[in-house]
Amino acid sequence: MPRLFGTDGVRGLANGVLTVDLALNLAQAAAVVLGKGRVADGRRASGRRPVAVIARDPRVSGEFIAAAVAAGLASSGVDVYDAGVVPTPALAYLVADFKADLGVMVSASHNPAPDNGIKFFAAGGTKLPDEVEDRIEAMLDQPKLAPKGADVGRIRRFSDAEDRYLVHLLSTLPHRLDGIHVVLDCAHGAAAGVSPQVFTDAGAKVTVIGADPDGININDGVGSTYLGPLSAAVIAHGADIGIAHDGDADRCLAVDADGNTIDGDQIMAILALSMAERGVLNDRALVATVMSNLGLRRAMAANDIRMVETAVGDRYVLEALAAQSLSLGGEQSGHVIMTKFATTGDGILTGLHLAAEMARTGRTIAQLASAMTVYPQVLINVRGVDHHALKSDAMIASAVSTAEEALGDSGRVLLRPSGTEPMVRVMVEAEHQELAEKIAGGLAAVVRERLAL
Repeated sequence: MPRLFGTDGVRGLANGVLTVDLALNLAQAAAVVLGKGRVADGRRASGRRPVAVIARDPRVSGEFIAAAVAAGLASSGVDVYDAGVVPTPALAYLVADFKADLGVMVSASHNPAPDNGIKFFAAGGTKLPDEVEDRIEAMLDQPKLAPKGADVGRIRRFSDAEDRYLVHLLSTLPHRLDGIHVVLDCAHGAAAGVSPQVFTDAGAKVTVIGADPDGININDGVGSTYLGPLSAAVIAHGADIGIAHDGDADRCLAVDADGNTIDGDQIMAILALSMAERGVLNDRALVATVMSNLGLRRAMAANDIRMVETAVGDRYVLEALAAQSLSLGGEQSGHVIMTKFATTGDGILTGLHLAAEMARTGRTIAQLASAMTVYPQVLINVRGVDHHALKSDAMIASAVSTAEEALGDSGRVLLRPSGTEPMVRVMVEAEHQELAEKIAGGLAAVVRERLAL
């Protein structure tokens, strides 16, 4: 049976894969695994029920799924504080700030409105390691907690949740944003309330698009996966920068004044160089995944910044940051983690610090991004193949070696199996698009021939 938890919680079609029964059962299982109650002065607090903070993005199915989660927790003796519609990083911050025992975010991030998901956070607002998720999944078929009378949990509204998060964001800024004109694309998602307000409070001139969520328009032609409307708005309004969030606002991508994309790798380069200059980049190191562009690696090397490489997935970036006590990491997709201020990727926080660097230096976002050359990157997904056999096939290994010799120091090859389906991802970077396409196409053909099912 496939693992229920994916790379970022449990996700799928609402009322299809993700049902009310599953949401209820997951919450009850999480109450057993995570709801251990607060410990005070080394002793379990007498009579203290565990506390959970829950939140959701504005997609319509989140209303009944969050209600099921709250019911599952409360019926297991957990006091629930419902933060309503707030970004995922806000939920993570609130779990830590409120000293809760766990948090639950109902969101499918950048997925379309019919999907939804459940993400769990441990005390301190951190994502769960695989082994803890496995313990929750194993509890689904086990007897649940069933307290009676005064021992059942209560469900309360977390009335100042958004204000707490907003104040926190403002407190992180090294420089105000006066004189910066920002266009924000909130993806008709969870950022629609907080992001425009915090940028305004920080001093920026703000123009907003994608900030009218109706429950079914989240990520629909807007946000970090559809940058066209943001680029057009930046040009039309003569803005200095555009910031795009996804549905739950844990990502940030940007566009410059000419509407050109600034991706997660370029954002990390800008922030790493700024933090290194200001002496706040721990161990002068940046954590990024194997998919990050060769140009990022070269830019960091040129500035004596060490690159730490992880598997794809922000959870692996987070693990490396924690293991080495580092301060900055992220993904090309726009998940950027600043560990001094957040326990997970935070798109609003990232956007604020990008704009702050513009204000601090007096440089445009295009000028800041020019510190990194983006190499052409071609990705081909080869489907219908035995991805488990990839590493053991000698002819594929030989083809990769030949490609690497042809590229030399001016490119990079990466083949990796999908973790969820019979597919191999072939990625090639080179100085020229045509060469990258040629080599990627050739490798894809070898993979398809050798591993076809």
